[in-house]
Amino acid sequence: MNRKMRSIDIEGVTVKDAIKKALLKLGVERDCVEVKVLVEGNKGLFGMKGSKQAKVKVSLKEPQKNVSRETKQT
Repeated sequence: MNRKMRSIDIEGVTVKDAIKKALLKLGVERDCVEVKVLVEGNKGLFGMKGSKQAKVKVSLKEPQKNVSRETKQT
């Protein structure tokens, strides 16, 4: 993964497809990112005219820096 790449806007046939593409491009698992749906997308009239791709913004989550004392002592 490119360390400078913190987020990506990407399109797909569906929201799920767009997220999958972004995860592959970032090289991370789903639990390492936050997803914001920018465009839901649709198939248009009878799946022909007016179709619109789904678009999402996928951002890497910031690493947890504050660890409670209980967690450290376990």
